[in-house]
Amino acid sequence: MPSMPRCPKPEPVAVPLSAWRRRLLAAVVVSAAAPMAAAQTGQDQAALIAEQSQAWLDQAVLAARPTGAAPLRMVVQVGALDSRLNLAPCAQVEPYLPPGVRLWGKTRVGLRCVDRVARWNVFLPVQVQAFGPTWVMRSDVSSGSVLSLDDAVQAEVDWAQENASVLADPDMWVGQTATRALRTGQVLRHGMVKPSQVFQAGSMVRIVAQGSGFTVRANGQAVSDGVVGEMARVRIDNGRILSGVVLDMRTVRVNL
Repeated sequence: MPSMPRCPKPEPVAVPLSAWRRRLLAAVVVSAAAPMAAAQTGQDQAALIAEQSQAWLDQAVLAARPTGAAPLRMVVQVGALDSRLNLAPCAQVEPYLPPGVRLWGKTRVGLRCVDRVARWNVFLPVQVQAFGPTWVMRSDVSSGSVLSLDDAVQAEVDWAQENASVLADPDMWVGQTATRALRTGQVLRHGMVKPSQVFQAGSMVRIVAQGSGFTVRANGQAVSDGVVGEMARVRIDNGRILSGVVLDMRTVRVNL
């Protein structure tokens, strides 16, 4: 008997992350309605489920192909069920996401038998990679250093490799202070930088006082150090001390 031609495995495609997640779940649920062969042994069925799960995920990625350019290139890999499992034959397997689990990085998908004959619930390991451009360190930087645009370079990396989100916009890290030592090639992510101190206590600053329908500008003296986005105390000419948000290296906004 001539062998059946083998279909080529679809190449990963770039898809918008939010649309990909929605369509992924839809494709998995629809595909799960196909009954499993009742004659399968438990071990054979486990292999079949893993194989079909990969197909579900691949189809979902292809179905989510965008009309234009997409920021991320999604790659999905399905692992294997525990080889010690001996699953009873099941006519309908339903995949689901366990509470608190998201389809990002190393994760898992739940699979349960819902044919009202066999009753089992297992978890299938899945790895979701999301490749896209972001910023990586050009050279080593010590903790406490203020980052400039020359400190990093753009590169394609797996955004899902770690839980912390990447700092893909330079405005999110340029002028910020490194919270730890950063190494060459390290991806810039949340938690690695913090707002920089822009003035010290005793510095002269500009105060923008805002009230209901009016704005007053005046000069004052900082009573505390100033960090962009955080509260600082300033003294005005009559000696009164006010608190406001630091806007930049010279400006504090006070709400009256």
